[in-house]
Amino acid sequence: MAMSSSRPYMIRALYEWIVDNGCTPYILVDAQGPGVEVPQQHVNKDGQIVLNINPTAVKDLYIGLDQINFNARFGGIPTDLVIPCGSVLGIYARENGQGMVFEPDPNPEPPKPDPEPEKKDGPKRPNLKVVK
Repeated sequence: MAMSSSRPYMIRALYEWIVDNGCTPYILVDAQGPGVEVPQQHVNKDGQIVLNINPTAVKDLYIGLDQINFNARFGGIPTDLVIPCGSVLGIYARENGQGMVFEPDPNPEPPKPDPEPEKKDGPKRPNLKVVK
């Protein structure tokens, strides 16, 4: 039986482990991969970008089974980023380098859009009627 990729699960687990230990999670991304949406002016000569995904540095972080989505500021400009999990080359703690490097994805597929996480609205207000 074919199993799905373990990469998104490892990314999520390592992210939580790094944050729980009071460190700053960074991801190394192949910025040339299919479906990657990052500011190209910050990509290095090897076609890679390192991104700080610490909760204090990003907004609306969502680590799904197919891609990672969040909003970050580059030069003060808010930017939406989309990173297919297959384009994540590694995740590590900035402070000590502990983390994991992944093998390049041999067959990168264009990402399927992850469903948006359900937003929980506050409790609904009661609907009252005036009865005379």
